[in-house]
Amino acid sequence: MASAKPKGGLSAWFGKGPKGDWVDIGAPKKKGKYQACGRKSAKGKSKRKYPKCVPRSKANSMTAAQRKSAVKRKRAAGNPGGKPRNVKTIVRKRKPTTKRRTRAKKKR
Repeated sequence: MASAKPKGGLSAWFGKGPKGDWVDIGAPKKKGKYQACGRKSAKGKSKRKYPKCVPRSKANSMTAAQRKSAVKRKRAAGNPGGKPRNVKTIVRKRKPTTKRRTRAKKKR
């Protein structure tokens, strides 16, 4: 009996389909397209810089400034200990909070 290829898991996440189709926004191609996510081994074999991968739908909805910022933050975070570092794709600016004065409690 032939075993069927399992559905779900990483193949569903990174493959083509509703959840998949991840692209590297740090490696744009012409006409608004992107290279596939990932690269060869970082130890001298790959000429590409550290990838910032997002789903294609997310990449298409981001502005050029958002893509540039995300790639810059990802590459600045580095790869400490050989482990990839997660970096937020879109950073929202925080509103400045006003400090509220609290009344000192009276001692009785």
